[in-house]
Amino acid sequence: MGNFFTDNDDLVFLFDFLDLAEVATAQEDNFKQQDGSGDGYAPIDAADAIDNYRRILTIVGDVAANRIAPRAEKVDHEGNTLNDDGTVTLGEGVRENINSLAQADLMGFTLPREYGGLNCPNLIYTMAVEMVSRADASLMNIFGLQGIAETINAFADDGIKGEYLPRFSRGEVTGAMVLTEPDAGSDLQAVSLRAWQDDDGQWRLNGVKRFITNGCGEVLLTLARSEPDIRDGRGLSLFLVDRGPRIKVRHLEEKLGIHGSPTCELVYDDAPAKLIGERQLGLIRYVMSLMNGARVGIAGQSLGIAEAAYRVARNYAAKRKQFGVAIEQLPAVAEMVVDMKVAIEAGRALTYETCRICDLENNNLRVLETAPPTDKDEAKERKQLARSLKRLNGMLTPMSKYYCSEMCVRVANDAVQVLGGSGYMSDYPVERYLRDARITTIYEGTSQLQVVAAVRGVCSDAFTKYVEAFEADQYTDDALAKLHTQLVECKQQLAEAVDAVRAEGGNYMDLSGRRLVDAAAVVIIGHLLLRQAKVNERKRAVAERFITTGALAVQRDVARVKSGDKSVMTNYALLAGPVCAGA
Repeated sequence: MGNFFTDNDDLVFLFDFLDLAEVATAQEDNFKQQDGSGDGYAPIDAADAIDNYRRILTIVGDVAANRIAPRAEKVDHEGNTLNDDGTVTLGEGVRENINSLAQADLMGFTLPREYGGLNCPNLIYTMAVEMVSRADASLMNIFGLQGIAETINAFADDGIKGEYLPRFSRGEVTGAMVLTEPDAGSDLQAVSLRAWQDDDGQWRLNGVKRFITNGCGEVLLTLARSEPDIRDGRGLSLFLVDRGPRIKVRHLEEKLGIHGSPTCELVYDDAPAKLIGERQLGLIRYVMSLMNGARVGIAGQSLGIAEAAYRVARNYAAKRKQFGVAIEQLPAVAEMVVDMKVAIEAGRALTYETCRICDLENNNLRVLETAPPTDKDEAKERKQLARSLKRLNGMLTPMSKYYCSEMCVRVANDAVQVLGGSGYMSDYPVERYLRDARITTIYEGTSQLQVVAAVRGVCSDAFTKYVEAFEADQYTDDALAKLHTQLVECKQQLAEAVDAVRAEGGNYMDLSGRRLVDAAAVVIIGHLLLRQAKVNERKRAVAERFITTGALAVQRDVARVKSGDKSVMTNYALLAGPVCAGA
């Protein structure tokens, strides 16, 4: 019997290393529920909460290893079926997987206990997402949509919450984020699906949505234009729609990967809907909150796929012999395997730090909105903290999604390379991992959009202030101190690049964005790994490898930025050549 939690040394290490007590205390309102005002089975203190998290993750690891992973190949081949009446029948393996998660009480992972949920913080949930994704990346696109229930909990009225949230927790329903349209993909301000009220005041939705993950789910959170005279994002509202006869799946997309996840084109025919929150805040507030959570989820999904691909490559390299030796003894292969492992641990460090900050922000906001402090000084301090954490997460969330998704594709591709011809065949799952990995850099915002979002924070005091705390760390070990100095120098080099970008003005920040974000990621991850290296001998080697190679990459990226080269914009037509006829 395997377990995808206990067999992952790095995951277990981070569980023990991270300050879960701080996260748990915020999540559990300083454990006030034990005063008789809440659920009797709430944890009594941080140690109790952390023990509960460990038990939950062990259950997830067991289900992922022994139920979900064995069905993954079947799910990939089976897919889902579009019926003549516009409904979808999920594949048998997908249905079995959802039942396995529901039977283990894992479908209300982050919901409050009053609705039957586990009340886990996002950090623990993302660890679960990683394990589920390692077992079957396509299933994460259903399990990982629990942010829909979170959005209902955060913004809907009590009546809607009481009606829907217990059903999510019991696994009776799944949901979908219904945002994109044929002419409104990444540009959600262009959404045109119409929302209108009939004579009885009932909201109704009319139009088409496309590329909707799990669009055949029972609960559809739908972005629609409620203000026809306002053409930008201020005219959009968020609605809850029950799947019914007035919503049909017109098309199931044929995809490169994640075949177990149904991607639908939906037609709304004056479908009845319920308004979530206030009109005109659909995109500005609610969807942005929903997408931030989803982006962290994709980072977790990317980690799971990369971990699965790495393990196959690592074992193959140890067993496969060529020229009389195991191929892992060949320097070129050894370097690939090592870089895969270090990249995964780097992405994991960044993602779980992001989750920790997200949990602190979300719980602080919850206190401000539901039980604002009466003490003026405390209220002021919490509001200042809210602004600081919002700016920080505005950088870390897209950075995590960008870094991990790009890393995932690279690791899956290298896993195929390690296996050679065998990797290209379906005899091994690495070809599936590569197919599944490719979408991670695209959905919930492409890598290019994540860079545009993150680079604003990199070029502001959000990055500078965040890194200052790391730079204040003291290292008595000479080797670690030297690495720490390298990271300080990297930040100084990055600051010079930022100054150069500001001097150039115009769109040079977007043009240089990827290099700036890459350099910032090296600095942040390097510091995170250094802190881990203080308490773990193996992490010393990981930190040294990452920082040494990363510092060289920072020098290269900074030099490119400072060069001021804008040729891709000034000479675009010449360099790209003419539009290709007949393509």
